[in-house]
Amino acid sequence: MENHPPATTPISTKDANFENARRSVTYHPSVWGDYFLTHASDFSEFSTGEVEELQKLKEEVRKLFVTTPDDPLHKFELIDAIQRLGVAYHFDNEIEIYLKSIYDTNHLECIGKEDNDLHMVALRFRLLRQQGYDLSSDVFNKFIDHEGKFKKSLINDNNIKGILSLYEASYFGIQGEEILDEALEFSSSHLKSMNQIRMIKTLATQINEALKTPILKTCVRLGARKFMTIYQDDDSHNEILLKFAKLDFNYVQKIHQKELHDVTRWWKALDFKNKLPFVRDRVVESFFWAVSDYFEPQYHLSRKFLTKAIAMITAVDDIYDNYGSMDDLELFTNAVERWDYSCLNYMSTYMGHCYKALLDFYAEIEDENVKIGISYPVHYAKEEMKNIIKGYYEEAKWFYNNYIPTMEEYMKVAFVTGGPSMLTTASLAGMGNLISKEDFDWVVSGSLMTWAAVKFGRLMNDMAGHGADPKFSAVDCYMKENGASKEEAFAEFEKQLKKALKDINQECLQPTAVPITVLMRIRNFARVIELTYKPGDDGYGNPKTATKGFVQCLFIEPVPI
Repeated sequence: MENHPPATTPISTKDANFENARRSVTYHPSVWGDYFLTHASDFSEFSTGEVEELQKLKEEVRKLFVTTPDDPLHKFELIDAIQRLGVAYHFDNEIEIYLKSIYDTNHLECIGKEDNDLHMVALRFRLLRQQGYDLSSDVFNKFIDHEGKFKKSLINDNNIKGILSLYEASYFGIQGEEILDEALEFSSSHLKSMNQIRMIKTLATQINEALKTPILKTCVRLGARKFMTIYQDDDSHNEILLKFAKLDFNYVQKIHQKELHDVTRWWKALDFKNKLPFVRDRVVESFFWAVSDYFEPQYHLSRKFLTKAIAMITAVDDIYDNYGSMDDLELFTNAVERWDYSCLNYMSTYMGHCYKALLDFYAEIEDENVKIGISYPVHYAKEEMKNIIKGYYEEAKWFYNNYIPTMEEYMKVAFVTGGPSMLTTASLAGMGNLISKEDFDWVVSGSLMTWAAVKFGRLMNDMAGHGADPKFSAVDCYMKENGASKEEAFAEFEKQLKKALKDINQECLQPTAVPITVLMRIRNFARVIELTYKPGDDGYGNPKTATKGFVQCLFIEPVPI
C-alpha cells in the first residue's frame, strides 16, 4: 500500500471507491432486541420477607467474620471466599481493618511457622496486594533453590493448593519483580501438567477456571456467579455465607434488570434502528460493560451514564468508520467542538439525530449534577467526548488517504480513541461529590495507569478485529513499520499487554494518586476488555459469542437458592 501523509485540509469524499470501502461493514444485529422491555413483568422485585432475610444473613456473616478463630489462614480463606462470592462490598471496613493490621505486622519482617506454608504465604500476598498494600515479593525467597528456581519439592499432591495460590499471586507483580515472573512460569506449567483424576473435583474445577481466567483478570460479577458453584461443592464451605451470597446476587440482579429495562427504553426511544440503521445496537452489551465496572447497587447512576456513553460512542464510531463522508465528518467534528443545538440547522438528517442524542445525554448528566450543586463533572465528560471525536476524525483522514501511520502516531491518537478517559469521566460524573475536581484532573492527565489501560484496550481490540475490519489497526501499523508478520506483531503485543498489566498493578499500590474507587474503574475497564476481545474474536462486535451467555447468567437467570 502506497504511503501518503495524512490530509490536513477538508476533504470531499464523492470518490466511489471511498464510499464503497466505508460502507462495506455489516454488523451482527442485536440478539436481544426488545427482550428487556417485553419481559419486564418477569423481573419481579424482592418481597419484604426476602429483604429481611437478606439483612439477617448479612449480619450473621458479619458476626462470622468477627468470631472466626484468630488464625491468619482461616481468616484469609474467609476473606477470599467473601471477595470471590461478590459480597465484599458489604464488609469493606472489616476487611480493610484486618488486612491493614496484617500488613503493619508483616511488611517489615515475616515470622512464624506459617511462613513455610506456600498456600498461606501466597494467599496473604495476593490479598494484601489486592488491597493496595505493597508487601514485598521477597516473601517467596524461602521457596527458591540455589539456582534461582522454585524448589521441586513444592510439587506434590499435598501442595496443590499452594501451587494454585502461587499462580494467582504471581499476576499481581509489578515491573522488576522477576521472582513473580518465575512464579507464574513455574506454577502455570505444573497446574497444566497435573493429573486431575486423583484430585478433589472442586480443586480440579478451580484450577481449570484459574488457567482460563486468573482472579486478577476476573470481572467480579461473573466471577462470583462461577465461584458459587465451586464453593458450594467444597465440603468446607460455610452455609450461611453461601446462602447470603446467592440471595444477594439475586437481589442485585433484580436491580440490574430494572436498570436494563430503563436504558433499553431510552435506546428504543432514540429510534436509531430506523434513523441510523447502519450503527450497532449494543445497548445490552454496553450495560454488561457498565455492570462489569460497577455492579454495587449504590452506583446506579454511574451505570446508567456509562451504559449510555458506550452506546452513544459506538454509534459515533460507526459513523466515522463506515458511513459518513469526510465532508459530513468534518461538519460533525466542528459541531461537537461548538456543542450547540443550533448546529442541527446545518446537518444532514442522520447526523442530526446522532448529534441531538449526544447533546441530550450530556444535558442529562449536567442536570443530575446540578441537583447536588456541582458543575465540574459534566465539563470533563464533555471535553473528553470532544477529544475522542477529534481522534476519530484523524483516523478517518488516515483511512481516506490510504495512510498507515507509525506505531507512535497511531498510539498517540489511540490514547484518545481507546476510550478510558472518555468512559471514565462519563461514569465518574454519576458519583457526585464522591469524586473531586482533582480526581478528574488525574483521569485526563495521561497517567501511567491510563496509558496502560489504553494500550491494553487498543491492542486487545485490534488483535480481535484484525482481518475482519476493513480499516487498519495497530497490527497493520506494526507489520508495516517493522516488516513483520502478523504472528510477530501478535507476539510483540502480548509482551506489551503483560507490561501494561504490571503498570496497572503498580498504580494500584499505596500511596495512590487518587482514591481506589477511581483506580478500580480503569482496572475493571481492562478486565472487561480482556474478557470481551480475544484474538480473532470480537465479543462486542459479534454479540452471539460468549457475551450472550454472560448477559444471560447475569441479567436473566437467578442463582438457585
